[in-house]
Amino acid sequence: MQLPTRIVDISMHLENEIVTDPDIMRPKINYERGEENVPMLANFFEGVTKDDLPGGEAWTWERIELTTHNGTHLDAPRHFNSKDVDGNDMMTIDNVPLDWCFRPGVKLDFRGLPDGHVVTADEVEAELERIGHDLKPLDIVLVNTRASECYGTDEYLTSGIGMGREATLYLTSRGVRVTGIDAWGWDAPFSHTVKKWNETKDPSVIWEGHYSGRDIPYCHMEKMLHLDELPGTGFMVACFPCKIKDASAGWTRAVALFFD
Repeated sequence: MQLPTRIVDISMHLENEIVTDPDIMRPKINYERGEENVPMLANFFEGVTKDDLPGGEAWTWERIELTTHNGTHLDAPRHFNSKDVDGNDMMTIDNVPLDWCFRPGVKLDFRGLPDGHVVTADEVEAELERIGHDLKPLDIVLVNTRASECYGTDEYLTSGIGMGREATLYLTSRGVRVTGIDAWGWDAPFSHTVKKWNETKDPSVIWEGHYSGRDIPYCHMEKMLHLDELPGTGFMVACFPCKIKDASAGWTRAVALFFD
């Protein structure tokens, strides 16, 4: 069995300090350290004291308050809507086929496009032509934007492009079932979409890439990192989500694997 010669971590940390979500859904991590947990250990082993334990410590653990969309995660079709266009129930994260989640990767580089730009099918096709790749069913398509360059700054939530309905259906109609992006969301940042909504009051501009998943259900990853380290092709992606019953998403430690 051939093992990968290089693994690139394309996930971000879950952490308190760096802002990667609006305040309403930021994670909260409380670190319970070993010396603080001696009384808890004593509940199991009556009479044990701090002096009885190596370094005076019990176990260390963390108590975490999260949404399923914190950190690098895989959105299931249920996140987009409860029903597809034919009225069928949309798939939850615990039912996503695992063979969707370990496939050849393809990277589309849209870092040169301005923040808020909504990518079209023609732009996807042109980028595939530039890297010399013909899409195959179940390829995992990753979208590199400017957003990851803003990770750790106030710009992160408002930076990067969006994959519109047209671009998303271009991919899914060719058999792509998992995609990913290094921005906060698959669609353009809300700050840019709000401007379009205020100008047009056209509801089709809202969450158009996500909602296209009602036509052809698919999954996408959000809040990825280090996509700039990847070539256009020539790697595998592994992105198995946590198995959360009936959930709309699951956290994933996504990685790119090279077999040079």
